[in-house]
Amino acid sequence: MTRVTDPESPRHETFVDVADGYRLWVQTTGDPERPALLLVMGANASLLSWPDELVELLSRDHFVVRYDHRDTGRSTHAFTERPYPIRALADDAIAILDALRIPRAHVVGMSMGGTLVQLLLLDHPDRLLSATILGSALIGGAAPDPDIKDEDLPGPDPRLLALWAELGQERDAEAELRWRVAHWRVLNGDVLPFDPEEFADLERRIAAHSGTWHSPAAHALADQSGMERGAELAKVSVPTLVIDAPEDPITPPPHAARLARAIPTATLVTVPGLGHALPRAVVPSLATTITDHTGRRS
Repeated sequence: MTRVTDPESPRHETFVDVADGYRLWVQTTGDPERPALLLVMGANASLLSWPDELVELLSRDHFVVRYDHRDTGRSTHAFTERPYPIRALADDAIAILDALRIPRAHVVGMSMGGTLVQLLLLDHPDRLLSATILGSALIGGAAPDPDIKDEDLPGPDPRLLALWAELGQERDAEAELRWRVAHWRVLNGDVLPFDPEEFADLERRIAAHSGTWHSPAAHALADQSGMERGAELAKVSVPTLVIDAPEDPITPPPHAARLARAIPTATLVTVPGLGHALPRAVVPSLATTITDHTGRRS
């Protein structure tokens, strides 16, 4: 099934079948004749976590593709019956490119999406025009860095750890909404202004899109083996941008620098004020940072 949702800014939605009987909900925006740009979101997050405003800005130069991971949004929810490893989600990204007949694409990954992009750099470099990674740590198994020691890298903000401890609790819709907005408040960081209604509206849209207020948690339960491949990143030849989010409460500095130093083709660029959320205030600068990188590689 494919349908156009906005005739002024061509947007199509469709299902794509991937492995293990899963179907993924995929949305494309913009002119298919432009260079493709695939957006890969983080764990348990649907495509709506990429702001519409960011997608519109990126679609001025790209054919933008975003999608619901397995067990999120409108994609198949079947982890209990058909579990999968996290690395299978990287294969899903390639299956989407195949289904859309896109031979090569710029790929942007945030959080767990950045982990998946690292796997794509290793296993499918021929499909990538460029890579952009933000809000993500270096995958395991990398050679030690004499200047940034892994044992010195900071962990998540204690405020997040306290919220995550409540993740599996049963809440009604109103309480769930309050919890999610509180979570976004911490993810946003303490520099950029935080508008609770902006994120409350996002979560209402996500619930309507998904048809439930139940928080997905499959990716937290998925097998994470087979990703201790950080040493292989030293052979990457794809142009890569690592975005440093100085206010990120999950992977705070110098995580981004550690990742960039492990990839010989990587450039490190800081987006001031950026945390682990994408509020309206940061969208223009983030879009410019991404398109500056992809524009040089198209």
